[in-house]
Amino acid sequence: MIPSTNGLPTPLATLDDVLDGGDTSEKPVKTFIGHNLGNRTFLMLLPMHEFYGMSEVANDAGRDGDTIAQRKLDPVHAHKLATYILKGLVSAAIEYRDARNQPVPEEMKNVLRKLGPQPYMSLQPIVVNIRDCNVRGSDIRGIRLLDKSTEETTGFKVFLSQRHVLWVVDGQHRRKAMQQVFEFLEGLRSSRTYPKKGKNLVPFGDGEAISKEEYQVWEECFERARTYCTVAVEVHLGLRADEERQLFHDLNRLGKKVDTNLALQFDNSNPVNLFIKEKLMEELNLGVIESEVKNWSDDDGRIVRKDLVAVNAILLLNRTNINGATPQMIDGRTETGIWFWDSVRNINGFGEEHAREKTVAAQPVVLKALAKLVFDFSFSNRRPDNGDDLTERLLSSLEEIDLSHENPMWRYYNLSMEERAEAGLEGLSNYLPPDESGNRDLGSYQGGFMRFGAKHNDIYPILGDMIRWKLQLPSRRPLPTP
Repeated sequence: MIPSTNGLPTPLATLDDVLDGGDTSEKPVKTFIGHNLGNRTFLMLLPMHEFYGMSEVANDAGRDGDTIAQRKLDPVHAHKLATYILKGLVSAAIEYRDARNQPVPEEMKNVLRKLGPQPYMSLQPIVVNIRDCNVRGSDIRGIRLLDKSTEETTGFKVFLSQRHVLWVVDGQHRRKAMQQVFEFLEGLRSSRTYPKKGKNLVPFGDGEAISKEEYQVWEECFERARTYCTVAVEVHLGLRADEERQLFHDLNRLGKKVDTNLALQFDNSNPVNLFIKEKLMEELNLGVIESEVKNWSDDDGRIVRKDLVAVNAILLLNRTNINGATPQMIDGRTETGIWFWDSVRNINGFGEEHAREKTVAAQPVVLKALAKLVFDFSFSNRRPDNGDDLTERLLSSLEEIDLSHENPMWRYYNLSMEERAEAGLEGLSNYLPPDESGNRDLGSYQGGFMRFGAKHNDIYPILGDMIRWKLQLPSRRPLPTP
């Protein structure tokens, strides 16, 4: 840094020194100086909106290829982060009022409920590089900040000009998400109307006018982003593009991915996860285990958490995962969800020791088939008029399906025409899709156990068709006329 005397920068002697030292656009920023594995870094806390204005991302195809130090932007991931940040700003607006003993408007609480509250929210530090400086940062003007009573250094104040761009090394999706949030808030403030579906960052109000109370909520969120909400920034100094790439690689490839079961166990923000924890585990006492049991003889009857989540994703959302679920998506569906699991829990052998050896219902693909039927009858946009009655018939007749391993229905595709007739499976073919239309390898029957295959998305719709036929529920396809 440029030296100082008594807390003031040393006068510069020449015009070149003045031009090198800074310009009228300089902005003072408080910082700590660190040495990450020996490399000097600045550690800053910047208001979110201010950080966005000071930073850039080196992934523009129009630039010289030698300066590109980022992967291609994933718009879907950035959009998910934008919704997360927006929810964080609403939470911050409430916290800001609480800290000052100011009343929190009911509409602000209502908006947070719609977005889905969670115990804690935070953004990880963003890693950037100032290219236009030397590796020690000694050509960036700065002064030491002292505690007047002890004369100890409490930090530094550096002066960044327009040429000191914060090039993002790790965090381009977070930065893009901030941009989307600011554009969303600016649009609301100017048009007083929510964007249409696809561009809306909240799960409500598509294309609708904003009430006066909601407008005040978003106005405060925008203010918190400009002042109160900060992002932590680790600033590296004078790195070349190849060094930025190496740093990007090390930050993103040397870490270990969190196990899916552990991530689902810790997440209290997703409404489906909360449904599982509060309703299924605490109220119904459904047994849950975190790791897969490979040997069926070691099965103690508990269901693997990630399988439980996958079944509920189909049951409540008709999706393969619960990512992006909001409270509005499952509103009015949880009672049916509890009914479903209470019925499953009463299946003979389910939840008991060696459950997988006692019933095929202990295999998640069968639960997915049942869950899909409940969704189609109860929640689908194309649900039949008597959908509630069909759901009741299904859930009250699970014992009639014969969910034992010995049921020849599961081996339909491995039986000859004579064996199908002998097993009483005539007419089942009318419910099943044509043989040539996809995978028909449902699994294998060995040692008295029916083990379904791993390609669940191919298998569970067919199992659902078999269950429809067994209980004489409506078929997914037109039946032949007699």
